Amino acid sequence: MTSSGTNPGANAVSAAWEVLLPAASAAPRARGRTLQAALREAVRSGRLAQGTRLPSSRDLAADLGVSRGLVTEAYEQLTAEGYLRSGRGAGTWVGGAVRAAPPRARDLAPRSPGARADFVAGTPDLSLFPRAAWSAAQRGVLAELPHHELGYPDPRGLPRLRTALAALLARRRGVVADPDRLVVVSGVAQATALLGLVLHARGIDAVGVEDPGSPQHSALYAASGVTAVPLPLDEEGLALGPLEASGVRSVVTTPAHQFPTGIAYSARRRTRLLDWARSVDGFVLEDDYDGDFRYDRAPVGALQGLDPERVAYTGSVSKSLAPGLRLGWLLVPEALADEVVERKRTLDLGHPALDQALFARFVDRGDYDRQLRRCQRAYRDRRDALVAALGEHFPGTRVTGIAAGLHVIAALPGRYGPEAGFAERVSAAGVAVRTLPEYSHADSTAGPEVRLVLGYAHLSPARLREGVRLLAEAVRAG
Repeated sequence: MTSSGTNPGANAVSAAWEVLLPAASAAPRARGRTLQAALREAVRSGRLAQGTRLPSSRDLAADLGVSRGLVTEAYEQLTAEGYLRSGRGAGTWVGGAVRAAPPRARDLAPRSPGARADFVAGTPDLSLFPRAAWSAAQRGVLAELPHHELGYPDPRGLPRLRTALAALLARRRGVVADPDRLVVVSGVAQATALLGLVLHARGIDAVGVEDPGSPQHSALYAASGVTAVPLPLDEEGLALGPLEASGVRSVVTTPAHQFPTGIAYSARRRTRLLDWARSVDGFVLEDDYDGDFRYDRAPVGALQGLDPERVAYTGSVSKSLAPGLRLGWLLVPEALADEVVERKRTLDLGHPALDQALFARFVDRGDYDRQLRRCQRAYRDRRDALVAALGEHFPGTRVTGIAAGLHVIAALPGRYGPEAGFAERVSAAGVAVRTLPEYSHADSTAGPEVRLVLGYAHLSPARLREGVRLLAEAVRAG
């Protein structure tokens, strides 16, 4: 630049040259705004450091090939904003007000980085997402959606989606589904947070959670100010003795396919659990996270269908379509309905209208039923491949929870223990897998028996076989 021989900050200005130069080639009407934006970014990023003296407006205009008036205006604007400072006869300098860190977009999505095989449960096969059918539904919605439906929606959700979901859930999951008590939410996580906030406002400061169980339940209720109380299971479901002794008045359950043990609550336990809820004037909070996926017979109906005034029911498309859609539903008892809807309104003013209209069309046209059938076939084949591979590489393994869901429990013979040593060896070999005690809410230690929670939905049959082989190799190598 023309001032590079005398200006002490010339090196800094030269370093920012490529940031400022595009302003000269911008459209005439945008040239001033472009120059101002380039200078702001150069200061924010540190390429023009605090205390750097800038060239005179005459010199910088000559270097960039723009009018001196544009540079003068830019200097004056950024001085007024605090990016630059100037004084009569003292020149223009980079000010000291900016403290912004360089922009950085980190990816905090949960993954198992570098794993040679990943058996962590909870993820569907995202390659099964029905892109063509979804795209067709999107085009149809954009062509037909009335303008007024792009405004703020009913916080419960678009009436057409609530009506479609009510019919779907009544047909597939046996729930009592009143569209007026159905709330469209951003997945089960938001449904849990809403229920936690409502319970806390009612003076309920503790909720029972299954142990072992989903780690997210405790964290989400804690964020709402409600303490999670771990409650043990038996072979029929949630153990009633500890539940009654706990003093809680609400409890979170996964009765269709308990996570992670894989058991389905017995009919007797379902009945007694509802009797308990009535006796304490409490609620059962049902997470139907993978209830649609049953392989030996029709799926077990939702608990909510037995007593819709004592059971709050929630589910989502995270396992059937993709968790990134952040789309779910919450059916609430009448006693909680108004409070849940008001909480939903204050949290986000309602779920995105376009997403709702798209999913309503997807359900109405039968595309969602077709997707569920497609996933069931694929996941049944993967379950069979996993069970066969375990039988080949770990003979004598007892596999449970295979009738439904997207994971199994594999209890390996005693010779593969102890559990802690097994976990260390497979982790060192680059295999991501969790043991059953890792899902305990209470203090739990690894035992002599190796009990693995193996997710299989996101892995092809070939990758499942390869992953089990790597598990076996890691054990032999240790």
